[in-house]
Amino acid sequence: MEHYFDNAATTKTCEAARNALIEVIDNNYGNPSSTHTLGRNAKNILENCRENIAKTLGAKPEEIIFTSCGSESDNTAIIMGAELNKRNGKHIISSAAEHDAVRKSLDELEKRGFCITRLKPDKTGRITAESVINEIRDDTVLISLMLVNNETGAVTDIEDICKKSKEKNPNILFHTDAVQGFMKVPFNVKKAGVDMASISGHKIHAIKGIGALFIKNGVKLKPFILGGEQESGKRAGTEALPQIAAFSAACGENPQIEKIRELKNYLISNFTEKIPEIKIIKTDAPHILNVSMPGYRSEVLMNFLEAKEIYVSKSSACKQGKRSHVLEAMGLSSEIIDGALRIGISRFNTKDDADALINGLIEAKKLAHR
Repeated sequence: MEHYFDNAATTKTCEAARNALIEVIDNNYGNPSSTHTLGRNAKNILENCRENIAKTLGAKPEEIIFTSCGSESDNTAIIMGAELNKRNGKHIISSAAEHDAVRKSLDELEKRGFCITRLKPDKTGRITAESVINEIRDDTVLISLMLVNNETGAVTDIEDICKKSKEKNPNILFHTDAVQGFMKVPFNVKKAGVDMASISGHKIHAIKGIGALFIKNGVKLKPFILGGEQESGKRAGTEALPQIAAFSAACGENPQIEKIRELKNYLISNFTEKIPEIKIIKTDAPHILNVSMPGYRSEVLMNFLEAKEIYVSKSSACKQGKRSHVLEAMGLSSEIIDGALRIGISRFNTKDDADALINGLIEAKKLAHR
């Protein structure tokens, strides 16, 4: 029996998303830019989906553009946001614990002459408001910080940081990578005050290949992808309507956050009691738990668990097995980093799944000591 705990990498497609996808593929296959009946029907579906996703974020429909994924949304916001605002300076603030889609966008901007401040996270992977405010300068034009860290589950107070940042320098554009936090922790773009926010479908039980970017009205980003006039001229390319419909349908589902949080607490309690040497990074996000078995290699533990159809990861899937830069940035010891496991919980997980994982790690520990 399969026990899937890699939900921070991607999630199982829910029935509502799958049904919406198939309905569009089978019955609403027109191009939303076409002016005939099938095109107009497709356009209506597109705009209804945009409105639904916007509502979930607390945005206006015209502030949402559809992208291919969270990485494209991050690239667009950071690179085009920096280029838009460079008349006010070339200083950018981010962190050393961001997703590679953000880190590599910043690397590209550095090559273009921008100055990047990469803040160190605290011991949970969170970025504090004080550390950000201390680095703001007159020529700071962009801040990009993730809402929920994709490896530790640390929640950064984006609302507080954004408010204080703009009080110190009103010219700053503020972007948050909300991919791991969307529909997992409370987040409203208007309340938070951000200018841009990235989200992705496959993290909330939609399908891969669809993301969205919130761009606040008045922020005039140039298109990152050039071509046609789709997405009100903000992002060229025929809209992926089946994926968008699946994304919208997933947004309408109950995320069952309390169930997820209870499973996380159940895991923590049992790990603490039954594997006393385990190190747990305690964070506020309900769905991500990072633990370490010092003296045990992550790869060995993962392979042992996989043989029992229990699936976890050691870091972001995008790292493809490489060492976690997030845990390194937090200043954790090599022993803890090398034994780290990331456990991603979803509403489809059960107590039986949790027990299988707990017992699997206990068994792995016993075998290692034979």
